[in-house]
Formats: sequence, C-alpha cells, structure tokens
Amino acid sequence: MQFCDDCGSMMISVEGEMVCQNDDCGATTERDEDLAAQFESTAEQTGDEVIETEEGANFEGKPTATDIVCDECGHSEAWYTIKQTGAADEPPTRFFKCKECSNRWRSYN
Repeated sequence: MQFCDDCGSMMISVEGEMVCQNDDCGATTERDEDLAAQFESTAEQTGDEVIETEEGANFEGKPTATDIVCDECGHSEAWYTIKQTGAADEPPTRFFKCKECSNRWRSYN
C-alpha cells in the first residue's frame, strides 16, 4: 500500500503509475515495483484463503473447539472459523457449527 506524500491519502495503481485517490490532490508518482512485490492483492488470493461464514458454508474439517456448549443440544464440540468483523482493535468473531446437531452461532470474545 502506498500513500500520497502530499496529502497522506491512499494511492492506487493506474497503468503502472500510482495516483492519489483524493480528488482535491491528484498527485501521481512512479510505482515502486520493489514495494509492490512485497504485497498480495486480494484479487490474487485463492479460494482456500477465504473464510466462509454464510449459511451454506462447509465447516467440516475446520478446527474444533471443545471449550463451548451448544445451546440447542448441549454437545461440547463444534467446528469454528475466525473472522475480523469489526475494527482492527476489536477482537475477532468466532463462528461455530455444532458437530452433533449442526446448530450455528457466533461468539464476539
């Protein structure tokens, strides 16, 4: 990620050149290829890196939590995934699926 030296706004790559996103500034600079090689664009991520939290998501094979209890059946094992749903300074959200009854819930701690 590159920031504008003039106003501090985030810059985006347009045809090999970095362009400030602030319409009032409009500064441009050459793209630093050494810096760009250190980062991975989200457009290049594979499906294996995406955390599925929607209703039809396949939780089987995910890590197992044994420190929880399902409210539906009382079973003490559930698959889970973790996703940062709030600001970076807030704890991540854990999404659970009960191994016994397939009940789904989330925990914000």
